Amino acid sequence: MPVRRRGSAALALALAGALSLAACGASDSGKGGAKGNGGGGKSVAQGGKDFGKAAEQTAKMGTDAKPGQFPRTITQAMGKTEIKSKPKRVVVLDVGELDNVVSLGIKPVGYAPSEGDQAIPGYLEKAAGNPKNVGTINNLNLEAINALHPDLILGSKLRAEPLYDELKQIAPTVFSIRPGFTWKENYLLNAAALDRTAEAERKLGAYETKAKKLGEDIGPKKPTVTMLRFMPEFTRLYAKASFIGTILQDVGLPRPKNQQVEDLATEIGPERINEADADWIFTGVYGDPKATKRDQAESNPLWKKLGAVKAGHAKNVKDETWYLGLGVTAADRVLDDLRGYLVR
Repeated sequence: MPVRRRGSAALALALAGALSLAACGASDSGKGGAKGNGGGGKSVAQGGKDFGKAAEQTAKMGTDAKPGQFPRTITQAMGKTEIKSKPKRVVVLDVGELDNVVSLGIKPVGYAPSEGDQAIPGYLEKAAGNPKNVGTINNLNLEAINALHPDLILGSKLRAEPLYDELKQIAPTVFSIRPGFTWKENYLLNAAALDRTAEAERKLGAYETKAKKLGEDIGPKKPTVTMLRFMPEFTRLYAKASFIGTILQDVGLPRPKNQQVEDLATEIGPERINEADADWIFTGVYGDPKATKRDQAESNPLWKKLGAVKAGHAKNVKDETWYLGLGVTAADRVLDDLRGYLVR
């Protein structure tokens, strides 16, 4: 029997059990991964082989349905999902999915923000409409989702795998494997479910053209770039297998050697802040800056000795686009920011 026909007590019991298993992965937008703020340069997430496997699996997802054809079957991270008619009431379970659907002209009825910022991201606010809050990315509210009577739910296996069986009883549910470095493939997966593949392909093509042009305009001698993010529990140097890592690669911007790894990020402590040095350092802050160690790090004598800092090339950037955005609209904004900093 579909969830929306069940009593609220039964759904509450299912929610309690599912949330005890809720995913909290080492992703671009949230907490998780290896913890601690010690000085070991600790790697975050599963490693290069697993990331390569995720990318390969993600590339096989989507649909063979023709434009306008419904029902359509979507191959996604949890198997196959049938969508009987073109979705009109969409619930998104992360910032990446929000960016994706809004970029395709859809105003979702429900949205799960990150724990770091529960508002609609400023760069999407005008176009997103007024989606109802359905919990946060790591603490979803099934009753709130059910009450919206969605006809499509978009999320990721990394975030919400334990809740998938409940979600698919509410509405057809399409999961990517994970947010982050596969953001382009995730975008096409979401677009396939929405019957908007051609539009998504056009937007990705425009982004890639823009990234290539930016690389050309920066010139042949490109500066090295560090992506440093201050978080409540640790500080991260973002690596190649991250959302921002893919953007820098598309532009052709080199990274310091310690960040040329097939992982999401490396965690460092204050005594290893020298590992952040590069020609340019772009810093983000997850959540409340007072809850992070940013002030402590930036008053550290080791920080003040970094080449980028002494050159005036350490810049704070918007976390909501550079790290949390996870979609084509955010990526486009990052390209604009990079142009402002690096093209003279």
